[in-house]
Amino acid sequence: MTLSEEARDRLADIVSLQPTKNGELQDRWDLDSGSKVHSYLESELKEYYYRDENSLIRATPEAAELLGLDTDDDIVRVPRLQARILDVLAGPDGEPQSIVATLHALEAEGETTDVDAVRSGLRSLEDKGLVSVVERTVPTFRLAVDRNDIEIEVLEEGGTA
Repeated sequence: MTLSEEARDRLADIVSLQPTKNGELQDRWDLDSGSKVHSYLESELKEYYYRDENSLIRATPEAAELLGLDTDDDIVRVPRLQARILDVLAGPDGEPQSIVATLHALEAEGETTDVDAVRSGLRSLEDKGLVSVVERTVPTFRLAVDRNDIEIEVLEEGGTA
């Protein structure tokens, strides 16, 4: 199957962001809805992606091979906001933070964002196993792994690392 340049770029996003969700790809690809993401995946990239047991989107091994991308499992590739969240979030033994507390910590560091983006970022980091949720009256978050054990590569907006 020959892929267009757009399809190759989008496949590279899936390889870089996996595991990911429709909403994350919707934002990255500037599409109107998660159903448009699903339609695109099914029509253009059906052979190169699958959904895991948690319904998260992952690239097939052939996808990375086709693109010639390094899939080093020791490096976590995340969008800039998620990298910033990891910078300000409490460590594994620290006091967990609410979404709003995380937003305020980001703002104190000069980051301009909103609560929905922080919530989505925290949930994506949870899906990647980097953040754990501690249920209280409201969900609170902290790192699931030691900060020094994470090697982060920040993805450029609209492209790959």
